[in-house]
Amino acid sequence: MTHNHDSKLFDGMVIFTQVVDCGSFSGAAIATGHSNSYISKTLNKLETRVGVRLLNRTTRSISLTPEGQVYYEQCQQLVFDAHDAVSLLKQSHIEPKCVLKVSCPTSFAQSHLQEVVSAFMHQYPQVNLELDLNDRHVDLVQDGFDLVIRATEQLAESSLVCRKIYSCKGYTVASPVYLKRFGVPTTVAQLSEHQCICYSNLKQANKWSYNHNNGTHSQVAVKAKLLCNSASMELAMVLAGHGICRLPEFVMEEALQQQQLVILLNDYIPPTIDVYAIYPSRKHLSPKVRCFIDLLVEKMPKVAL
Repeated sequence: MTHNHDSKLFDGMVIFTQVVDCGSFSGAAIATGHSNSYISKTLNKLETRVGVRLLNRTTRSISLTPEGQVYYEQCQQLVFDAHDAVSLLKQSHIEPKCVLKVSCPTSFAQSHLQEVVSAFMHQYPQVNLELDLNDRHVDLVQDGFDLVIRATEQLAESSLVCRKIYSCKGYTVASPVYLKRFGVPTTVAQLSEHQCICYSNLKQANKWSYNHNNGTHSQVAVKAKLLCNSASMELAMVLAGHGICRLPEFVMEEALQQQQLVILLNDYIPPTIDVYAIYPSRKHLSPKVRCFIDLLVEKMPKVAL
């Protein structure tokens, strides 16, 4: 079904969003290179066409009406999309620039991120990287990150966009020295009798859960000989023979290959640890973020995602 006004559907929309963003007619006039009177006439025409007042105007300020607020949010998205459409045409010519702020768990950065960061710095010299290597759960928006890399068994539901970049298993491990001294636990319940090294960034650091191959589920409260917020430190202490620990495979690949660790409880299904790149919105993804994610995907080991 067509409407007579369809040809004017977008008229005034860009000016309207500019006025709201600038907070004044004069600010919008400067930003768009038009006169104050042009801005004012365009807004009046728009309000007449949509049939509602969008802005409350006083001599000193402007503010959105409730209807204006609803309309503004939609207009802003449409204007973004229009810019996005143009930038996609030019994508091959866009050189990523400015600062890219990335947060990543320390141990994953050490094991998998160095090649990505090095390649990114070679390919995009206009971008300055800020890397925050931290095992705590950062807030992407509040802490001002462009991109967060997160390793987890279960990703919390959120409005953010998540792209899986890597996947591995989590294992319960100990060193041969520790096992020789304290014995090998063969059931989950026996873990309570052992020295354990626990990861303090988890809500219940000393509650370890397991799914058995036969379909049953077990949980045990373990004694934390060491409670620590760094997976790298946990690994060092396990290797030094101080206890039993649960770690993602990516933290201990080298130690496993060199048989410095023994994987325990083989009757239980090892949990899958997924690593995600998380960013605020798939739309309007800046070239610097898009290029970094592309490199992440390219450089990660090809595992079943």
